[in-house]
Amino acid sequence: MFGILRPCRHRLSDTLRVSWMAHLCGLCLALRDDHGHLARTATNYDGLVISALVEAQSTAVGGRRLAGPCALRGMRPAPVADGDGAHLAAAVSLVLASAKVRDHVADGDGAFARRPVAGVAKRVAGRWAEQGERTGERLGFATAVLLDAVGRQGEVESSLGAGSSLLLATEPTETATAAAFAHTAVLTGRPGNEAPLREAGRMFGRVAHLLDAVEDIEQDAAAGAWNPLTATGATVAEARRLCDDAVLGVRLALKEVAFDDGKLVHALLVHELSRAVTRTFGHQAAGHGPLLAAHPHELPLASSQPPPGWRAPAPDQPPPGWQQPADPRGPKKGKKDKKGHVPVWDWGKKRGAAAGCGVAAFMCCTCQYCCADPYHDPWTGEPKQGWCHNCDCDCCSGCDGCGDCCDCGCCNCCDC
Repeated sequence: MFGILRPCRHRLSDTLRVSWMAHLCGLCLALRDDHGHLARTATNYDGLVISALVEAQSTAVGGRRLAGPCALRGMRPAPVADGDGAHLAAAVSLVLASAKVRDHVADGDGAFARRPVAGVAKRVAGRWAEQGERTGERLGFATAVLLDAVGRQGEVESSLGAGSSLLLATEPTETATAAAFAHTAVLTGRPGNEAPLREAGRMFGRVAHLLDAVEDIEQDAAAGAWNPLTATGATVAEARRLCDDAVLGVRLALKEVAFDDGKLVHALLVHELSRAVTRTFGHQAAGHGPLLAAHPHELPLASSQPPPGWRAPAPDQPPPGWQQPADPRGPKKGKKDKKGHVPVWDWGKKRGAAAGCGVAAFMCCTCQYCCADPYHDPWTGEPKQGWCHNCDCDCCSGCDGCGDCCDCGCCNCCDC
């Protein structure tokens, strides 16, 4: 799985998190249904934005369906994105993946330097390009625009030298993403959205290209591979400035788009895109002061004097009258034991050693330990968080509907 938009589960509300997963799973299943199981390896976090844009502009074009159990969802059924939006996202992802594979073969990266691997990879890339083109034609989207833009990348790179503009290197990527974003307006019958979405796509492509260049600069230098920063002599600070400007450009362009429900799109293309810049360049406010990066209720309060007679509690003691709040996901208080002594805690069905081992083996084979959220301990029934969902980030939880989650003066990212 790859992409620059990787939202932490704690930064999305429950509704937006379910919607994000629906588009991700919908993209994966559309790739499988249209192009076979191998094509599912082209699933990526950024490609689902196409599906989300279609649904945000028209729920009639981008619908949902119930998918069966999947190991990556802890063997649980779930609603997934369906319709033209998911299939357009699949076509775009597949065509761009084919171009990426060809690029790896041409550069001889890693295993692609071996002749047998390179030969198989070329055939797979060619088949993916043809399949993506057929799907795109069915949806009225000319994937030749993507292939032409990616094909020009090598020519553009060879023409750049010291002192050249970084924007010359990002132009092919900008053109490809702009075309994909703009076609979502065509699919949904919103011609007025085409121009701003094209601009948003162009800025998004710029950020994606520059972040990839910054992340790979040391690796490319060690391998002697081409990198736009090294080739043009541009500094990381210059790349950061261009990324910050592009993030602002995406935000301004989206304000001109008419959405039926743009909450998820706003969360991904405004907040998560900005966080992607922060994550790549370092944990600093992306083009803003540190106070703007914090949530309003986390800003430092003005100092004030305590009331007369007030005494601070001991460091290891809670304030007077304080009680531990109940955990809604915690165990329920069970009945007292036969002697009427200490109450026992009941998380659900308990199993013996042998039965618990059998259930544990089943859960391991179905990926529930890593993917379910939550899974229940096979012996005690205690709910626990899947390994893939463990997060050590310092972000706040999903939006609680306060209306102040964004410094752009809107509440489009909230589930309220």
